[in-house]
Parts: sequence; C-alpha cells; structure tokens
Amino acid sequence: MKKPIYLDYNATTPHDPEVIAAMRPFLEDEFGNPSSSHGYGIPSHKAVMQARRQVASLLNCRPEEIIFTSGGTESNNQALKGVAEAYRDKGNHMITSQIEHPAILQVCAYLEENGWEVTYLPVDNQGRVSVSDVADAIKANTILITIMHANNEVGTIQPISEIGEIAKSRGILLHTDAAQSIGKIPCEVDTLGVDLLSVAGHKVYAPKGVGALYIRDGVKLPNLMHGAGQEAGLRPGTENVLEIVGLGKACEIAKRDLANNRLHMQQMRDRLLEGIKKECAQVKLNGHPDQRLPNTLSISFRDLEANRILEEIGLEVAASAGAACHSDKVEVSQVLKAMEVPLEWAKGTLRLTTGRMTTAADIDEAVQVISDAVNKLSRSTFKTRS
Repeated sequence: MKKPIYLDYNATTPHDPEVIAAMRPFLEDEFGNPSSSHGYGIPSHKAVMQARRQVASLLNCRPEEIIFTSGGTESNNQALKGVAEAYRDKGNHMITSQIEHPAILQVCAYLEENGWEVTYLPVDNQGRVSVSDVADAIKANTILITIMHANNEVGTIQPISEIGEIAKSRGILLHTDAAQSIGKIPCEVDTLGVDLLSVAGHKVYAPKGVGALYIRDGVKLPNLMHGAGQEAGLRPGTENVLEIVGLGKACEIAKRDLANNRLHMQQMRDRLLEGIKKECAQVKLNGHPDQRLPNTLSISFRDLEANRILEEIGLEVAASAGAACHSDKVEVSQVLKAMEVPLEWAKGTLRLTTGRMTTAADIDEAVQVISDAVNKLSRSTFKTRS
C-alpha cells in the first residue's frame, strides 16, 4: 500500500541518509563510553566533541557553549527553570508570548505556581509579537524574556534581533525556542542577540530524543540533575552518543545546504498554496505573508471542520489540524485564538509543511487530494444548510 504524501515536517522529520550513515558505526561497532580513557571510549569521546563543534558551527558560537539534551522540551525546561533558580535574587518576572509551544507555556505555568510572575504578550493577526509591547512589559524585576524564533503552527518569524537589543540594553536575559527555525532560516546566536537557544533534533532530520541548549558564556544555570560531570556538570549521565552524532551531522548539513533547502521548501510551499487557491473558493492564509518559515503553510477553509478534511485525505496526505471539532464544541489552537482568527475560519484550519524530501509531484497530487476533499465537504455543507 502506498504511503500518504508527507506534509507534516513541522511535527517531525525523517532521518537524513547522511545522518544515518554517520550514526551507523555507533550502532554497530563503536559502543564505548565517552568517559573511558581506553581504546573503546576514545572514538565515542571524539564523536561527541565533533558533534558539539558541528552544532556550534551552525549557531556560530563556541563548542563550550553547547550542552546536549534529550530534545527541545528539556532544553526549554533547563533554560527557564535554570534562569529562575539561578537569578531569583535579581527578580521573579518573565516575559513570553501567548503563542509559545507548550514546552514553554507549561513551564511558565509551573513557575507561576511557585511565586513567579509571567507576562504573556499578545500577537497581531499575523502572529507577530510587537517589539514595543516587549519593551513596555519590562519591569524592575524582569530577568528573562523567552520568545520563540518561529511559530510551529503558522510559521511566523518573530523579531528576535530587535527584542535582543532591548534585552541587552536592560540587562535582561533572552531565550528563544528555535526548534522550528533550525535548518530553515539562519539561526546565529550573535545576530539574534540571544543568551539561550533551544534545539530539537527531530525537527532537523536527526533522531527523536536528542537536542541541544546554547548557553552564552557567563550565563549561570544550575545542574539539571546531579551525578558525574558530563556536559560541563549541567546534565550528568553517560552521553547518548548515537543520537548526539546524528544531531551533529544534521546541523552540519543544515548549515551546508541552508540556501538550497530553504529555496526548495519555499517553492514547494508556494506551489501548494497556489494550487489549492486555484481549486478552492474559500481559502485563508494564516501567519505573516513574508516573515514566515519557508516550509510552513497554515490555511483555513471557511465553515468546514479540519478533522473532517483530515478524515477525507488521511490515506493519501499526512497533515495536521489547527482545530479539533467535537459534537458539542470546537477546540481551536491557542495560536489561532491569540491571532483572533474568526471561528468560521479557524475551525477549518490545516497545517501543511514541506521538507527537503518533498517533490513537485507530491505537491501536485496533494493539491488534487485536498481540493477534492474540501470541495466535496463544501458541497455537503451547502446542501445541509439549504
């Protein structure tokens, strides 16, 4: 049976063949502990060092400023909880946005339960945070601003560099969740002006279960756990060598091929949008028209239900919904709510995301499948109302 066309790259990515090749020796032969000084441990130790350099090269930072984690969620937790603990004597106020990933919003909720004050900034109808709102939200006790680099649902890219200038001028730390932007747009830490940055391996064609956290030299964070001295003592435990090697190679590829991959994903995304607009009457684009990830397309179909569309196309196209419709209510995503997308549009929202492996033939077939489903459901809705 033919697999569905994959248009859900923001959910996860397949392993790049070069990543698999780089990992293979550490799956088959090189099993040594990186902390061992004998011949079995040395190749593993060197591989972890190399991976750290590869991640650092992509972010244009020093290898010593990278620690490996189990993924974006852990990196976000370590950044926010770590700053909260290490800088509590300087203040107890953080600033974030209403459209962050749950790995940020849930941490903020936890901190609020433990005496912290969090300001949740609104976004405009294109999903973008206002720089002036950030500045206005700063208080004498603000110690951290955490704003995602690019939104996972609608792809809107945030003005991190401008926020970074404000944060630096006020002596406030800036963290960004870059899980979705790595490998799609430039993510150099000095250009962004960030002090902490989170990476998720499985969003950049590396394995699930590995990530990284950039910590600018001089930023203090407490140990995530207690044990031996791995990862500069911040994350003790024997390193996940196999997947760290995969992440390192993935970051090397992301830097090497950024321009070509960015152009390809954008061409496929735009081909998809134009094809659907040509075949369907009521289509709305969500997110910023220009300041948007090159692979991300969030579109709404008026008066339809996203889960019904997915049911129709599920055997042929893999995608995500922006809303879940149940018998008694419609659950619209936090992002669409914050953008104030009208319910008649929000409930029929699909997220379609392209990737390196997406072909023009995939897109053309997906356009037909999605358009047929939307038009079929639209006719049914019209008849029901009539």
